[in-house]
Amino acid sequence: MSATRHPSTANVFVKEQLAAGKEANSLIEEKSPYLLQHAFNPVQWLPWGDEAFQRAQQQDKPIFLSIGYSTCHWCHVMAHESFEDEEVAAFLNAHYIAIKVDREERPDIDQLYMTATQAMTGGGGWPMSVFLLPDRRPFYAGTYFPPRSAHGRPGFLDLLRQIHLLWQQERSRVTDHAEEITATLRSTAAAPAQTEPLSEELLHRCWQQAAQSFDSEFGGFGSAPKFPRPALFDFLLRYQARHKNEQAREMVLFSLKKMAGGGIYDQLGGGFHRYSVDRQWQVPHFEKMLSDQGQLASLYFEAFQVSHHPFFREIGSEILDYVLRDMTDPQGGFYSAEDADSASAQESSRHGEGLFYLWSEAEIIDLLGAHSAAICNFFFGVQQQGNVEADPLAEFSGQNILAVQRDLTATARTFGKTEEEVDKILARAKARLFVARRQRPRPHLDDKIITAWNGLMISAMAKGFKVTGQKRYLQGARASATFLEKNLLAGDDHTLLRRYREGEAHFQGQLDDYAFFVQGLLDLYSADFNGHWLELALAISRRQKELFFDEQEGAFFDSPLEAENILVRMRNEYDGAEPTGNAVAAMNLLRLARITANSEQQQEAAAILSFFAPGLMEQPFGRPALAAAYDLYQQNPSQIILAGNPEAADTKEMLALVNSLYLPTTLVLLADNGPGQRLLEQQLPFMKEMTALGNRATAYVCQDFSCKKPVQSVAELAALLPAPAPWSGA
Repeated sequence: MSATRHPSTANVFVKEQLAAGKEANSLIEEKSPYLLQHAFNPVQWLPWGDEAFQRAQQQDKPIFLSIGYSTCHWCHVMAHESFEDEEVAAFLNAHYIAIKVDREERPDIDQLYMTATQAMTGGGGWPMSVFLLPDRRPFYAGTYFPPRSAHGRPGFLDLLRQIHLLWQQERSRVTDHAEEITATLRSTAAAPAQTEPLSEELLHRCWQQAAQSFDSEFGGFGSAPKFPRPALFDFLLRYQARHKNEQAREMVLFSLKKMAGGGIYDQLGGGFHRYSVDRQWQVPHFEKMLSDQGQLASLYFEAFQVSHHPFFREIGSEILDYVLRDMTDPQGGFYSAEDADSASAQESSRHGEGLFYLWSEAEIIDLLGAHSAAICNFFFGVQQQGNVEADPLAEFSGQNILAVQRDLTATARTFGKTEEEVDKILARAKARLFVARRQRPRPHLDDKIITAWNGLMISAMAKGFKVTGQKRYLQGARASATFLEKNLLAGDDHTLLRRYREGEAHFQGQLDDYAFFVQGLLDLYSADFNGHWLELALAISRRQKELFFDEQEGAFFDSPLEAENILVRMRNEYDGAEPTGNAVAAMNLLRLARITANSEQQQEAAAILSFFAPGLMEQPFGRPALAAAYDLYQQNPSQIILAGNPEAADTKEMLALVNSLYLPTTLVLLADNGPGQRLLEQQLPFMKEMTALGNRATAYVCQDFSCKKPVQSVAELAALLPAPAPWSGA
């Protein structure tokens, strides 16, 4: 499937503003689509850097730091209400140094000041609004502020005036508070005061905490707003595999079914929106993030391996096809995100969240005809008055989000048709609606390429190839890995950069860039067994240790040694929209240790787990990726070595069987007498003995490097491996 790029809205916007004679501020020199969105604000924004800090020192002004990202709905709202307001901008320019940061380019800055915001307010979010001393220490923070005070909420202009008075009249109070917050940040980043031995109890505790939070009616965890939390689902799949826990398996499969049927999933074009504002997965915030697509596609393919139900494979494939179609650069990298907001097809000046995805009943009838529309609308719950009731979408009366409200059986019974007939009608209806939707003004595309998020998508594409056999997914994984290697490796020492856009690679790579890319390379190696990917993973992992590892305390910092203008180097342990860099790094080290028989990598993984032990033992539910790494750490190595010609039918059949099974702790290697095997033989001498007997594909199933009798048929191999339990829930 070829990519069809829709132009970066940031570039179109800049050209339009310059053509209209608008005056730009310093952000016009930046590449970030988010910063370019603010390049024509009357606020005299500066990018994060020495110039801004020097001005603050020289002019004795506090810093107003605004952090967001280009597809953030409330960032757009605050920009329109406050940053485009001449009165607000005049006061801000007169009394502050204003700095804009794209959190996706600088997650280290975002993490640091989000921690400060949460410490000061008890919550956080974007846009993030933080006030700093000229030396970067924070003293006041919040998120979205309306332009003027209303409904008991402080207005942004009033806040600016109050802080200005404090700065003039009570400077010591401001600096004392900044020092208190900075001390809290340093304490947060430091090693835990107490130590606690890890035990397998943390795995059971994580499962129990997940079960207590599980929503048995709609799937997922907790109530509204509801986030997918792929890292937690990943842990639960591992837990059910090890402990034969059917309830954990059911929680994952049921949740994934509910999510894929909800409005959080794009029923026409594939791909998941960021999160649901309601408990039912019905009404999403409509932005689509590459990081979510990568994690969720991987998860759906693993759900197929667990259940062998084709529904999960289909959803995983739809996600990948969406990314290949709409989020892939011609050079091979994957774009960051699509916005929630877009213009109305009927009125280009009318912008709103979700307009690209919403439908009126009349539109659907007009496009499909009365009979097909009746079936489609029944299935998706489309109503004449609209089915969108949750804020902030209530203003769009008569609009509908497509979400599965009735199954095929109920729809077929209602219209007197077979399920096969209804399925075909729905497929044609979705295809027609999809084509019609592509004529609408598209949401903004953030076309920057982030190393970490590409790593997640490389993993997903590699898993997609293994499960489906579709070579376009393997080609997508290879193209992205090649792109990153060519454009985002800074030199021969395998130093990574964070972001690429329009020919420019920039910003120091963070821990998640290294860890997620190494994970992607290991998954790609498991798909095509090209030794180059393994060598690259080892080299980047070594560089990661040099830049991030704390030899004294153990564990990695999230930002590199000599990080650019960072007040405190943080170490995050909580899994949010993405797993923590330390958790993924620990998992990578354990995987590499089993490939290379390197005890040092095993010890480094143990040091990471030990560093986070107190929190991990107490509240593993918030740290499921670390819990998953500990689960792998506790288990003895197991291997499947397939000896044979990778292009021969018998080898392919054995690989297809292995790839169709959920084997999260099993290392699969290929012995083919090629360059890849020579690399493995240097690491694992026993590989020399793994040969194709009688020139036929031969499988060796091993535990702790002690192997069972080799087998040469798919049936014999299947008898040695755990079979998936069928699932009828879909």
